[in-house]
Amino acid sequence: QVQAVESGGGSVQPGGSLRLSCTVPGFTSYRCDVRWYRQVVGGQREWVAHIKSDGTTGVADSAKDRFSISKDTARDTVYLQMRNLKSEDTAMYYCKTFGRAWCDRNKWGQGTQVTVSS
Repeated sequence: QVQAVESGGGSVQPGGSLRLSCTVPGFTSYRCDVRWYRQVVGGQREWVAHIKSDGTTGVADSAKDRFSISKDTARDTVYLQMRNLKSEDTAMYYCKTFGRAWCDRNKWGQGTQVTVSS
């Protein structure tokens, strides 16, 4: 099993931007899909965006036109670019691989905290 490593979170004012990174060694070779989720304290984990092994992407309606997802296959890293951040985007952000058995077995990362506040 491989554990995802998320980074790039922080505190920003409304309207600001952040770029989150998710590194999972091997996910390119195993042709995994990668998904970003977020969770607030006491809430359920909510899907934010995904990028499939073929490069197809999807973003939740709540973040469409503000968030984008991409990947660097040479670095086995997926990026979540977040723009025009709102207070409701405040959450812990997690990523994980999905798809083939190897992908499904990998662990969730520790997450990276995003706080949007004036």
